[in-house]
Amino acid sequence: MSAPVTINLADKFAAFSDRWNPRIVGTYNGNELRVAKLQGDFTWHSHADTDELFFVVEGNLGIEFRDGVRRIGAGEMLVVPKGTEHRPFAEDEALVFLIDREGEPNTGINPSDLTRASLETL
Repeated sequence: MSAPVTINLADKFAAFSDRWNPRIVGTYNGNELRVAKLQGDFTWHSHADTDELFFVVEGNLGIEFRDGVRRIGAGEMLVVPKGTEHRPFAEDEALVFLIDREGEPNTGINPSDLTRASLETL
């Protein structure tokens, strides 16, 4: 068994500049620990068989649901239940830590031009 590795989120965020392109920074019990820079509008999507966790490290993130919008700021998190349609957006750049099931597409069951075929590991 290998020794645990400390993950420095500031270093991980500093390693890339593009948006809506999550990077894998670790794994945990069958889940991928991901970081992403978000700005603008994402696409409507859902994840059929898995919840999705959004934790805002810096900035503000809105997540639109069919029944309204939830806004989360730095230090706050929100779990989107499996099967729930949602559309993240950010007026200004937001640095976000996400937890998704291993191999889960970033657009869930709704492919779009923002779908990443594979995610880079940092």
